[in-house]
Formats: sequence, C-alpha cells, structure tokens
Amino acid sequence: MGSASPRDHLMKLLEPVVSAEGLDLEDITVTQAGKRRLLRVIVDRDGGVSLDDVADVSQAVSTALDDTDAMGQAAYTLEVSSPGVDRPLTEPRHWRRAAKRLVKAELKDGTVVEGRVKAADESGVDLDVAGEPRRLDFEDLTRGRVQVEFRRIDDVDGDEG
Repeated sequence: MGSASPRDHLMKLLEPVVSAEGLDLEDITVTQAGKRRLLRVIVDRDGGVSLDDVADVSQAVSTALDDTDAMGQAAYTLEVSSPGVDRPLTEPRHWRRAAKRLVKAELKDGTVVEGRVKAADESGVDLDVAGEPRRLDFEDLTRGRVQVEFRRIDDVDGDEG
C-alpha cells in the first residue's frame, strides 16, 4: 500500500465502482463505532441521488469490498448516502448542483456574499445577489454553503398562494 492512507486506498478502489453506477464519489470516512467500524461512502450526481441509486451503489461497493481485503477481517458497517445540506461547496460540480439554491460564499478577501445560484461552470459561479447578477470566480472563493430555506424558490414557483 506504500505511503497512501487507508482513505486514499479506499477512494482509489471505490471511485471506478461508484462511477460505473453513474455517480460521483464525494467522500469516504471510516470511524470506530463500538467494536465495529463504520464506512461512510458519500455519492452524488447532477439531478440528485434516489434511494434506488443508493441501493444499487451499496450493492456494488459491498461486492468490491468483499472481493478485496481493503477493510481487513474485522467487522464493519457500510453506509452509503448523498451529501447533506451542510456540505461545503468546494468543487465546480457542487456549485452547479446548487442551482436555484440560496448560498453564502466566502471570498479570499474576507467578504461574504449571499445570493441564489443561477449557473456555474468550470471557472466560476453566477449568483443573483439581491436582484443583481454577480459573477464569482472560483479562484476568489474559499468555500460556499447552501443556506437552509423552509420555502425554496422551486416551492414558491408552483404554489397558488
């Protein structure tokens, strides 16, 4: 295994398995949970992840782990899920998937901008900030976070009152 960490080894092993299911592997964590270990695999894709997607990728990941000794002989629990709303937006795909969502963006100069994501590409994100368009280049951002809304814009668009 060399100098690669166990997490790096698992990422390298599972990334093609998750990709074959049409998903992106966002993160892997292994934590101790009593006598067992908990392996959390976070997956996502444009348009979101359904329960069927989670079931399919869980089966594929489980099979890949059973075919190798990546988790060793000790018992572990596999948990596959999509990222939560609190996941930081750090990659262009995260910003693209946050379209129509209200976000807080922290810039390298220390300022914070809050606005709704209109679009994102490989170099930056377009926000609607208080009705005004604003372009933020990824090189100027440190991170962003989706803001929790009890009534999202998509909900308002379809309501009659």
